[in-house]
Amino acid sequence: MPAGYTSGTTGHPKGAQITSDNLLPLLAQFTTGSEWAEWRAADVSLVVMPLFYVGGSLYALAGLYMGAHNVVLREVLPQQILDAIDCYRVTKMFVVPAVILFLLQCAGIPKADLSSLQLIFYGASPIPVELLRNALDVFKCGFAQVYGLTETSGAITYLGPEEHSDLNSERLLSCGRPLDGVEIRVMDTEGQPLPPRQVGEIICRTAQIMKGYWNLPEETVKAIRGGWLHTGDAGYLDEEGFLYIYDRVKNMIVSGGENIYPAEVESALYGRPAIADVAVIGVPDERWGEAVKAIVVLKPAQSTSATAIVAYAREILPAISCRSRSISSTTCRVTRRARSSSASCASAIGAVRRPGFTNYSSFRWGGSIQ
Repeated sequence: MPAGYTSGTTGHPKGAQITSDNLLPLLAQFTTGSEWAEWRAADVSLVVMPLFYVGGSLYALAGLYMGAHNVVLREVLPQQILDAIDCYRVTKMFVVPAVILFLLQCAGIPKADLSSLQLIFYGASPIPVELLRNALDVFKCGFAQVYGLTETSGAITYLGPEEHSDLNSERLLSCGRPLDGVEIRVMDTEGQPLPPRQVGEIICRTAQIMKGYWNLPEETVKAIRGGWLHTGDAGYLDEEGFLYIYDRVKNMIVSGGENIYPAEVESALYGRPAIADVAVIGVPDERWGEAVKAIVVLKPAQSTSATAIVAYAREILPAISCRSRSISSTTCRVTRRARSSSASCASAIGAVRRPGFTNYSSFRWGGSIQ
């Protein structure tokens, strides 16, 4: 029985016991001819995500299960990924949104031969809509989003290439519909189901749910109640059953009694041309209880001001999301592990972005655009 370790938002790794009975329902979908699982033995699958977490290991297992040729890279190096796609005529790969960004920023991307690519799976964190649009334009292949957790042995929803065809569609904000055999509900704080488009905690029921956390019976009981896994992710379902992820419930900023999800603000700020990357955190505020703080990375040779960024945010976000206490800038990539009231270039890495976005050992496999 393998144990996929995940630390979620706690920072303390928990071993999710994944059995054959958990894995087989997902792998079986690759043989049913379902639209999302159109694999062929002739496919060449690029395995570049770390194999010590379920996003990388399950994707690699899927290729083996279908008899495809797996090409495994030791490290996430953008130029090596581009070279491997060309050299091995890769048809499929799974990457996180951060890697998509790295590839688009790679100096070799204009000359790269990407013509063999048929489908790029992505997941593990929210993806800004502008980043997705740029990727669709550059790679010119199908894109498919998956959402799931270590505790669900991998994917539980899927947003297929056909849902990516309209770049202005609201559907791009979704992480898709539940896979066969997966039930999803959105619950309020009292444990009652919410109507469509009401944000609450996402729970799911499926044969893919882990047996439990290794040697942590109390944590298992908290996570799995009445056969339903409580994911800790906040989101909503629309009228057609498409799931939309907002953020981790514990990442929510409560400002003046209103709920603000950092991923929503991050995605909005990412649309500003001067910004290369951004992380949003909640900081103490005497007036509102909590206020929003953004740490931004500017693109090379670009400049802007905190005032301009706040003004931009006010144009496209609700007023409550713009209760900004401060905006800091850094020249290095920000990775948030805990909420912090300050971040310098030296402290930003590993101190700002919440778990699951760039730390592969503590992840949520999926997440939609905000």
